[in-house]
Amino acid sequence: MTPYARRGVHGQTVEALARRILGGEIPEGATLDLVALQSELDVSLTALRESLKVLAAKGMVDARQKRGTFVRARGDWNLLDADVLRWQFEGGRTTEADRALLRNLAEVRAIIEPAAVRLAAERRTPDDLAALDDAIRAMGEDDSDAGHAVAADLAFHRALLKATHNELLERMEMVIESGLAHRDRIVHSSPHSENPVPAHQAVLDAVGAQDPDAAEAAMRALLDQAGRDLERIDGDDETEGPGTQ
Repeated sequence: MTPYARRGVHGQTVEALARRILGGEIPEGATLDLVALQSELDVSLTALRESLKVLAAKGMVDARQKRGTFVRARGDWNLLDADVLRWQFEGGRTTEADRALLRNLAEVRAIIEPAAVRLAAERRTPDDLAALDDAIRAMGEDDSDAGHAVAADLAFHRALLKATHNELLERMEMVIESGLAHRDRIVHSSPHSENPVPAHQAVLDAVGAQDPDAAEAAMRALLDQAGRDLERIDGDDETEGPGTQ
């Protein structure tokens, strides 16, 4: 599903409601008091209802006669939706639910990306290699802004999926990107993460050599490094104690 327009009262209302639900402020099964929400969010009832339609399309809320509008069980939410993933990670802090979702994402990446990179090694074009090289160059630039590193990493993985020349695999960027961006923000904001360039360069070298076996091995090594970075930072957080995230 194409992400909705985020600007304006409508977009702000959708995001405010979504974050309350994802953060547990409005729990699963709760019936929504539309009048109270209208007042709290300072929007018209029409705008509120239109926003709820967006969340309903993503499986997060529903409406029934005699019950009203309510939050559906998490198992009904479309967690693969790009907006739902983004909302999950844009609350300004990393909760245990976020970390669980990041672990799930790591498992999904471990299934998708090693297989995808094999296809990329077989099908890549000169343009694909140039896009991957550009991303690594950006990744290696001396820039203290974590956002720059995040953008470069996302560009690399997006280019890698595109190099498969499989339309459905290319669409997997919508599943991977939001969680990957959040993971990257955590990792690249830490002084303890490993240099990402060598692992990404190894993937590019194998793809450029059209060696699927080497490409898969390099991707698995890259994913292992990503896991070590996150585990190291998790360990630092536990050592520092509550309230340090």
